[in-house]
Amino acid sequence: MTDQDYAMPSVWEERLAKYNWITQTIGESGALVFRLEAAELPTLFVKSERIGEFTELFDEIKRLQWLAGQAIAAPRVLDQAEQGDRLWLLMSAVPGRDLASNPEIPAEAVIRIVVRSLKALHQLDITGCPFNHSLEDRIPIALSRVIGNQVDETDFDEVGPTAAELFERLVATRPSNEDLVVTHGDACLPNILSDGSQFTGFVDCARLGIADRYQDIALASRSIEDNLGAEWVEPFFKLYGVEADSTRVTYYRLLDEFF
Repeated sequence: MTDQDYAMPSVWEERLAKYNWITQTIGESGALVFRLEAAELPTLFVKSERIGEFTELFDEIKRLQWLAGQAIAAPRVLDQAEQGDRLWLLMSAVPGRDLASNPEIPAEAVIRIVVRSLKALHQLDITGCPFNHSLEDRIPIALSRVIGNQVDETDFDEVGPTAAELFERLVATRPSNEDLVVTHGDACLPNILSDGSQFTGFVDCARLGIADRYQDIALASRSIEDNLGAEWVEPFFKLYGVEADSTRVTYYRLLDEFF
């Protein structure tokens, strides 16, 4: 690590002394993320976040530990540490590259990998998942983020409304029912990895939990449009096996504005 970086936890200094720390920039997480590489040693990842009311790294640790007992690939938690005002997570690396940064994978193959990964996750038994991300849970959290000035109004999909105005819309347009499954919570292409032909794992799993399947479908279809083009959205819905519900797509993209 350089002088510009935060110092690693002192308890890791000997363990990670041979590693070169490479800052990762892909994704929109507010956490610090590093790829650790060393000759003849396994590649590792470290994530660090300032501890506070809205820290998500505690949530990610719990969810990765739970996923380790499921048939869903994701990083393994190797260690965690607190030093000063920061929480640190040491993880194994997921093989392959994320679907947003590998131009060698044809669009059709990307769609197939996204669908297979999401369907595998969505088929898990929700009675065994301890994380509730239904609207009853997420709408109050969205409000707390508005009150705590944690919503980036400059990053909204539409220009003009304030976070408070969007929250009023979120409440007013809430669906009357939910098709609950285990969702990733942020199922965009940078968070789905592949070796080129097969799904190899999910990353950034802090928002994994029981929610309407459109929590994932809405964000995945937006990411597909942004990365591959609008013409690939319809094939995504067709391969997943649902009719595109524009109302739910709009709603769950709206909900995502608060996170």
